[in-house]
Amino acid sequence: MILHVPHVLDTQQVAHCREVMEQALWVDGRVTAGYQSAEVKDNRQLPEDSKEADELGTMIVAALERHPLFITAALPLRVFPPLFNRYDPGMAFGAHLDNAIRQITGTPYRVRTDLAVTLFLSQPDEYDDGELIVDDVYGAHTVKLPAGDMVLYPASSLHRVTPVTRGTRFASFFWIQSMVRDDSHRTQLFELDMAINQVSQALSQLHPAVVALTNCSHNLLRRYAEV
Repeated sequence: MILHVPHVLDTQQVAHCREVMEQALWVDGRVTAGYQSAEVKDNRQLPEDSKEADELGTMIVAALERHPLFITAALPLRVFPPLFNRYDPGMAFGAHLDNAIRQITGTPYRVRTDLAVTLFLSQPDEYDDGELIVDDVYGAHTVKLPAGDMVLYPASSLHRVTPVTRGTRFASFFWIQSMVRDDSHRTQLFELDMAINQVSQALSQLHPAVVALTNCSHNLLRRYAEV
């Protein structure tokens, strides 16, 4: 499932991110790339251990914890600390797959990358091209979202960023280990939850049909979840 999650950050939060990022020191983006990805990666990143990355990452994780659509879709167990990148004119990231397991720098903890996230921090009219392209069984999906919005997609997907031809594309990227590792199971639970919300609005939260559907949803989660 590829999902647009709107309004993760508000206008003031995006402006703060941009102010911090535009004054920060950047390093070669290949520092976090695997040996294959490094061959096709050309961008800049904030150092993982920088105070800027820590400050902005903490703000983003707090915003995610308050976003019901994200919680419902991702069913997050662990969130990899957000990273930050920029693509200036001519920069791109060729087709690649993300590492299945990511070590959190400076800790003994690892995260299984079930879901990948790109949180856009530049408005679409601030740069030309630079689209995220995600491939799945239905073909290639082009993603270019307003600043503050993010896309959530299976980390097993082949994906790429097309070359930026004007302006600068700022974004945050990171990964989620879900309580439900199988994408088809997560999609099933997400669609069921969305249907329950629609039925409860049309009837009531205490209607027998809503109660029965909610019970079914929780029983499926018990079956699929790993916590």
